Amino acid sequence: MPLFKPSKHLPNPFIISLAAIVIILAGVKYAESIISPLLIALFITAISGPAMFWLLKKKVPSGIAVALIILTISVFFFFISSVLSSSFNSFSQNIPEYQMRLLEITSTSAKLLDTFGIHFEMAELSKIFNLGKVMGLVGSTFNQVLGALTNIFLILMMVIFLLLELTCFRSKLGYISKNPTQTMARLGDVSQTISQYFKIKTMTSLLTAIPIIIVLSIINIDFPIMWGIVAFLLNFVPNIGSIIAAVPVILLALVQFGFLAAGEVALLYLVMNNLIGNFIEPKLMGHSLGLSTLVVFLSLVFWGWLLGPVGMFLSVPLTMAFKIVMDSNDDTRWISILLSSDEFSDHTP
Repeated sequence: MPLFKPSKHLPNPFIISLAAIVIILAGVKYAESIISPLLIALFITAISGPAMFWLLKKKVPSGIAVALIILTISVFFFFISSVLSSSFNSFSQNIPEYQMRLLEITSTSAKLLDTFGIHFEMAELSKIFNLGKVMGLVGSTFNQVLGALTNIFLILMMVIFLLLELTCFRSKLGYISKNPTQTMARLGDVSQTISQYFKIKTMTSLLTAIPIIIVLSIINIDFPIMWGIVAFLLNFVPNIGSIIAAVPVILLALVQFGFLAAGEVALLYLVMNNLIGNFIEPKLMGHSLGLSTLVVFLSLVFWGWLLGPVGMFLSVPLTMAFKIVMDSNDDTRWISILLSSDEFSDHTP
C-alpha cells in the first residue's frame, strides 16, 4: 500500500506558473550583482554585433575586429567615468556654498510671499530646495550604475567572448533547434530591434545634450559638460530621466544668477525634451518601439525595482525583447498584444 495517495485535484496550472515566476524573480533580485553586469554585456554585444559583422564583411580578421570594438567601448567608458567623477567631486566641494546661497534666496522669497499673505515655513522650504539632496539622488543613481561598471574588466571579457561566439552561434543554434529558420528570425528580430532602439536613442540623446552644453556654457552655468553628459545618459531612462536631469541644473542656475536664469534653463530643458521626446524621437522610432506609454512607465518601475538603476536604463529594451519573445508563440501572443501600442478593433458582436 503506498504511503501517499495521489490527489485527484491537481494544482491550477496558472498557480504553478505564477509561483514559478515569483521564484525566478526572487532569484534574479538576489543575484542582482551578477545579473546586472551580464545584462550590460549582452546589450553591449547586441549593439556591437552589427559593427562586428560589418568589419567581418570587409575581410577584417575576427580578432582584430573584436579588438577594435573593445577599444572603442573602453575609450567611451573611460571618458564618461573620468569626466563624471572629476566633475562630481568638484561639484560636491561647492555644494555647501551653493546651499547657503539657495537658503538665502528661499528666505528672501518666503519673506516676500509673506507680505502677500502667503506663509511658508523655512524648515519646509529648506527641505524642498536642498541642492545636496537633489544631487544625492542623481549621484546615487550614477554611483550604482558605475558600481555595476566597476566590474568593467569582467564585462569586457564577457563582451569579447560573446562577440567571438557570434561568428559560430548561428550554426550551433541551427543544429540544436527544431525550427532553425524560425529561431534565427526571432533572434534576429530581438537583436535588430534592440540595436535600432539604442542607435536612435543615442542620436536623440546627443541632440538633447549638445544644445544643453552650448547654452549652459553661454550663460556661464558651472560644469556644463557634466550636465550635458547627465542629460545624455538620463535620456535613456523613460518618463522621469529628463526631469531628474533638469532639476539640479535649474537650482544651480537659481543659485548662480537668480530666477531669470533659472527660468531660462527650465525653458531650455522643456523645449529640448518636448522637441526631441514628442516630435523627433517618435518620428525616428516609428513602430519599432511598439510599446504603449503605460507599459513603458510600468516597465521602468518593475525593472528599476528588480535590477536597480541598471534596470531603469535597460527597462525599454528588456521589455521589447520580452514582447518579441511572447509574440513568437501562439499561446503567449496575447501578452504581446497587451504590451503593444497598436489599436485593435472590437470583435464583440
